[in-house]
Amino acid sequence: MDSIVFVKSAPSIKECPTDNIPEFAFIGRSNVGKSSLINFLAQKSGLAQVSSKPGKTKLMNYFKVDDAWHLVDLPGYGYAIVAQTKRLEWEARSKVYLNKREQLVNVFLLIDCSIPPQKLDIDMINWLGERSIPFCIVATKADRIKAVEYEKWYSSYQEKLAEVWEEFPKLIKTSVDDKLGKDELYEYIGYCLKMWEQYRQDA
Repeated sequence: MDSIVFVKSAPSIKECPTDNIPEFAFIGRSNVGKSSLINFLAQKSGLAQVSSKPGKTKLMNYFKVDDAWHLVDLPGYGYAIVAQTKRLEWEARSKVYLNKREQLVNVFLLIDCSIPPQKLDIDMINWLGERSIPFCIVATKADRIKAVEYEKWYSSYQEKLAEVWEEFPKLIKTSVDDKLGKDELYEYIGYCLKMWEQYRQDA
């Protein structure tokens, strides 16, 4: 990632950028560490707004990377210090984008691995799967637990998803504080871009 610049904040899918370049969306429960991870990937501390109060991201924030693809910071789901109607509006906006945006190549679904499996996260995994939306689970805050605790967390997710999934979705373990997972995320993005380009050539 050589360059990344802010493009715009879109309140609806109709106001998203019109240039036809691939997009990678980042989403997760409020306070999952999404902004910190985006800043970590971009190596710019102030790119995405970090806050101790959940619900900081309200719009679909677009960043252009290397003039080749968009990183899209979506509003979080779940708890936020706002009225419920406003929170539901943000969540609905994100789901419309995920369901209908043709440029979307992959969703990075962030899940806090320092806490037990949450129903909201399981529901989002299943929602994406039911709609055949490509996604990768990103386990955040891995530095907060020991390796053995991480394995227990991973196993508990496998058990939860085994009720629906035949194969566990791809997962990348990350920690901003320990500088963990950045290379693997870059590699996966590169792989997805190659697949996207191949798809365009074959179409």
